[in-house]
Amino acid sequence: MSTSFSEPAASPALLLLGKRRDPISERGVDCPGDLPSPSDPGLVERARKARETLGDRVFILGHHYQRDEVIQFADVTGDSFKLAREAAARPEAEFIVFCGVHFMAESADILTGDDQAVVLPDMAAGCSMADMANISQVEDAWAQLTEVGVANLTIPVTYMNSTAALKAFCGRNDGAVCTSSNAEVAVRWAFDQRGGVDSDAKVFFFPDQHLGRNTAVLQLGLSLEDCVVWDPRKPLGGNTVEALHAARMILWKGHCSVHGRFRRENVDKIRAEVPGVNVLVHPECTYEVVTSSDYIGSTEFIINTVAAAEPGSAWAIGTELNLVRRLALAHPDMSIHFLEDTVCFCSTMNRIDLPHLVWALESLVAGDVPNRIVVDPQTQAEAKVALDRMLALPAKDAAKD
Repeated sequence: MSTSFSEPAASPALLLLGKRRDPISERGVDCPGDLPSPSDPGLVERARKARETLGDRVFILGHHYQRDEVIQFADVTGDSFKLAREAAARPEAEFIVFCGVHFMAESADILTGDDQAVVLPDMAAGCSMADMANISQVEDAWAQLTEVGVANLTIPVTYMNSTAALKAFCGRNDGAVCTSSNAEVAVRWAFDQRGGVDSDAKVFFFPDQHLGRNTAVLQLGLSLEDCVVWDPRKPLGGNTVEALHAARMILWKGHCSVHGRFRRENVDKIRAEVPGVNVLVHPECTYEVVTSSDYIGSTEFIINTVAAAEPGSAWAIGTELNLVRRLALAHPDMSIHFLEDTVCFCSTMNRIDLPHLVWALESLVAGDVPNRIVVDPQTQAEAKVALDRMLALPAKDAAKD
């Protein structure tokens, strides 16, 4: 490991599943304090043997936040949308094994052929952010927006980190999907459908309030006062009718349980400890964190920025620890730091471990298809409309993300 990288300490802030709750989280998120013990060498050999037996029949996708023990078997690594597109580009693969979380596997099923089976090695691998907005809550919110007379001015945009049902909702209500890479383009497109950013148009953005706020204020030039938060547990989302009419961005009260942990104090502390450090964070971080950082961008942007950096440069990175550790190993000529002293891994992403991958691959070898992710035809068709709208948007230069 790079000598510049210090592993975050296991402290009370690194929570133990079922024993403590996060006191600073908006939702109170439980997560594991310690990763499971590394898999024994026998599992590694079994995974290799099963992979070799399946050959071109299987295509394995690995999200950047996956453990190294899983990533080593991935045919392609990337963020959620890149992996879904990679799956769609492999029509010859009979099985798509998605080492990620549930909503990612759903997107892969939508974009792949009906004759292809998408497999999620652990069905418990969900996403706390995606779980913060369900279809009944969103439809109820839309009904309330209709009742107060603003839905006709509003375009819904869902982040890729959402269920297929929410993507379908956007598909049938003139909306679209976005990623952290193209959120600016997608949100601007949404405003243009109702008259543009300078009109009375509104965007209903879910489920991540921070990505929506950062996009609106830092990239589209709106103000913090133009943004209101919709709390699904309260009438009108906790807003007045007047506030909803005045708002330009209606932001769902959701967040990433990992990126939401970073604080402005973390940025101030690392700047004091590492002179000249470049602070690089994901746009799912809070507004206070991104405005105190030097660079903000998607997972792919973070990887590309570090790869292009000068040897000897110092970086503090605010994203999931598995990726930051991997970047430190890949760039030993740089000083790479994790932005927080202690951390909660993405607990759901980390449910995909080598034992689960081995079980999934060996099941396929035996002729069984475990944990197949299937999106029903109507949801699939409507969600694909929203995804296709996103795909039709002008591409953004990843280097400028």
